[in-house]
Amino acid sequence: MFVPMDGEDQQTEIPPSFLALYADARQRLREPLAVVRQRYELCEDLAQLLTGQALGLSQSGTVSDQEVLQRCLAGLRSTDSGLGADEAGWTVQRLAELLGWGWTSSPDRPD
Repeated sequence: MFVPMDGEDQQTEIPPSFLALYADARQRLREPLAVVRQRYELCEDLAQLLTGQALGLSQSGTVSDQEVLQRCLAGLRSTDSGLGADEAGWTVQRLAELLGWGWTSSPDRPD
């Protein structure tokens, strides 16, 4: 995917998995790069912030890692979160990566 870079835009590298959320069929961004970068930084920050809470729930022994991730996904998909469904899914996938937990989200997975 071609993403133009200028001086300020080179500070934060947006992973291809996030860029794909905003790409059309021809791999062009549907939103300005500045908007995509802002949304990426929000989702990355949320994933980082959720690591402590998720780890605490998991270590309590009453909730499995997968259930913790599922609950995070349900919360992030709520209209109050300010995220789109794709962004919520990406954020939980990133959270799982940060924690070293396996996670495969699927459309048929209940919220």
